[in-house]
Amino acid sequence: MSVSRVINGDTGVREKTRAVINDAIRELNYTPNLMARSLVTLKEIRIGVIYSNPSAAFMGDFLAGVFEEASNRAAQLILLKGQDGGAPSAEAVRRLLASGIGGVILAPPLGEAEGLRRMLHDASVPVALVGAVASDAISVGIDNHRAARDMTRHLIAMGHRRIGFVVGNPDQQASIARLDGFRSAVAEAGDVAATIVQGDFSYASGLIAGEALLGAADRPTAVFASNDDMAAAVVSVAHRRHLDIPADLTVTGFDDSTAAVTLWPPLTTIRQPVQQLAAEALQLLIREMRTGTALPAGERLLVLGHDLIERESTAPPPG
Repeated sequence: MSVSRVINGDTGVREKTRAVINDAIRELNYTPNLMARSLVTLKEIRIGVIYSNPSAAFMGDFLAGVFEEASNRAAQLILLKGQDGGAPSAEAVRRLLASGIGGVILAPPLGEAEGLRRMLHDASVPVALVGAVASDAISVGIDNHRAARDMTRHLIAMGHRRIGFVVGNPDQQASIARLDGFRSAVAEAGDVAATIVQGDFSYASGLIAGEALLGAADRPTAVFASNDDMAAAVVSVAHRRHLDIPADLTVTGFDDSTAAVTLWPPLTTIRQPVQQLAAEALQLLIREMRTGTALPAGERLLVLGHDLIERESTAPPPG
């Protein structure tokens, strides 16, 4: 599905997808560049964007970054959504390839879908991954291990010695790295009791994890969730249990998505520059498409920085 179809008022676009793209357009205050439209006919750049992330907040930021960079470079985007949170069907990918695209960006978590990557590789299509690393593709992301370690150190420095951690999808590189970063900071401190509960990055899994952590007799004084959606769920469980945040419980997340600032209280979280990650992936992909050969290995991996954003969901432990 082409972003241009939304701009041009095509009615054959799903309302949910239209809403996400229109949010990105409003955020960017975008108006069509007629000169860019005329130039694209000279050497059209067509890029497929394949996604399946269920978080509307994340995808809104991701599409805003891709969309702005595409408009700057007179590139046409064609979107393909995966099935049930996973990769799209092989037939859908074949149709995308047949549309004349010159490259593909895989949004998280599809960068780790080996079958999909293999299919694109076999078709000799350049691929850029966001949030995952692979030797056969451009890879753009942050240092998830370091970011999670930074947040855990922050909680320990506040005085917390009973800390719960909600893990994301165990099959994703980012999830494993964040768990390792948490464990690294806990081991470094030497006097922290850590409780680790499995989630899958969804709000629903955060509710289950929150009940497990906050229902314990010796519950944590702080909970660090691997993304903001699960952190929001933990906050909901805390409210149901009449726990004040942050007086009774500190909660932190990861991503700095819209959820982080719409919660009450606003969430302390790790900010990863999602729009910039998407834009950088597109830039590198276009470079590779134009040269017709793979970029040097040292230029195919880009790691951007992160920030720890402190808001009102954190405080020293009670007592």
